[in-house]
Amino acid sequence: MPSDDGKKANLFATIGPDVKEGVVLSGHTDVVPVDGQPWDTDPWTLTLKDGKYYGRGTCDMKAFYAIGLAMLPEFKKARLKKPIHFALSYDEEVGCVGAHALAARMAREVPRPRAIIIGEPTMMTVVHAHKGAQVYVTRFTGFEAHSSMTHLGVSAIHFAGEFVHYLNQLQDELDAKAPEKSEFMPPAATFNVGTIVGGLPRATFWRATARCCGVIASCRPKPIEALGKRATEWLGERAFAAHEGQAPVSQHRHRAALLDARLLARGQRRGQGAGRLVVGLQHRGQRGLRHRGRHLPQTLGVPTVVCGPGDIAQAHQPNEFILASQIDACEVFMRRMVEWACRD
Repeated sequence: MPSDDGKKANLFATIGPDVKEGVVLSGHTDVVPVDGQPWDTDPWTLTLKDGKYYGRGTCDMKAFYAIGLAMLPEFKKARLKKPIHFALSYDEEVGCVGAHALAARMAREVPRPRAIIIGEPTMMTVVHAHKGAQVYVTRFTGFEAHSSMTHLGVSAIHFAGEFVHYLNQLQDELDAKAPEKSEFMPPAATFNVGTIVGGLPRATFWRATARCCGVIASCRPKPIEALGKRATEWLGERAFAAHEGQAPVSQHRHRAALLDARLLARGQRRGQGAGRLVVGLQHRGQRGLRHRGRHLPQTLGVPTVVCGPGDIAQAHQPNEFILASQIDACEVFMRRMVEWACRD
């Protein structure tokens, strides 16, 4: 399923009969960059050391569907009465770009599956809910003044710094109010400022106040928390008002670049159906903490859980690895899934 420009593609495949009640094994084919990370091994060469497989994407989340693809001969030999589907999307790490078209086409052409299993790393435990994710892009415009006369201007960088400080204060507030017992880890919503861009060229940075600065921040709230609204209100009512008297042209623009901050509609109930299936295949019953089904369950309305090998704490890290024992556990899971798919 190629992208509109033909440069990338989703992959969808079915093994078994073209009927309902199958299982979808879902994953994404891209990885995050390794630029600037201090790796002890070649991140693009799979390296086994002390019971761990090192390499970019080993944990997030290539092992899951690599195991599935390696077991294709077993899938094909089995007398499947329920289909096993592979649904692999491109550009998940930059905004689930490929998943939209993949989900829409599956909704049109694929008999309704019984469950979607998204193989993100959960140590092979079942995850049925998530906090969601929001990304906010905030651009600050100050007023230039000579660096010896800063009282006549407004530095966009200082303005942006106050906003980042506010997000840190809001994080402390959320941490203090977080319940001791929670399905989520960590229990509170979280903020992360990943990018700050702006200022003057290096050769002239000391000559004037900065006119422009941009902040890109992500937030993972619980569904009932309107944290983006609180940030917007702070910008308008406090920060902007404080600077407006200094320089009437100072301003900010704050917008949501990506919104996915709610559980699926009736997501707990839907996810539990898939959860019971997966727990049955595993013969164990731990409950999970997050759900990252996103566009597949939202479009298809199919019970969805996350269950895959590896520890999410290793994802995106230098020296990313997956335990060899997790690969073994995933292989056992896949074989039990085939046994289930062969039953009436």
